[in-house]
Amino acid sequence: MDKKYSIEKSEAEWKAQLSDEEYRILRKKGTEYPHTGKYNIHAEDGTYHCKACNAKLFESQNKFDSGCGWPSFDQAVEGAIEYIRDHTHGMVRTETVCANCGGHLGHVFNDGPQETTGQRYCINSVSIGFDPKK
Repeated sequence: MDKKYSIEKSEAEWKAQLSDEEYRILRKKGTEYPHTGKYNIHAEDGTYHCKACNAKLFESQNKFDSGCGWPSFDQAVEGAIEYIRDHTHGMVRTETVCANCGGHLGHVFNDGPQETTGQRYCINSVSIGFDPKK
């Protein structure tokens, strides 16, 4: 049985709302090319939200430069992320999706900064938007 999310839309509704690239990544679990995302090298103060439903996902103080080519965070907003075991591409990883709408964000790994959480949320820039601190 498919999980139900607070925000449920048909594939046609998602396609109408999202750009082709946003749809490919958020709804079809795609990945943007490394070092190409607008938030990879981004250091402004504020919050990052889901591009599909606007749910708050990450705070800028939890962003760090991991050198992996995608925006990296060591912590998510509590309750904002759903974690799904991912066995694709011959690997075992933990997929991260928006807990509000189920949109694919990226993956989380246990190779982040040891002085904080030890986690590295590797997130597609296409999956997120940014709200600067006011």
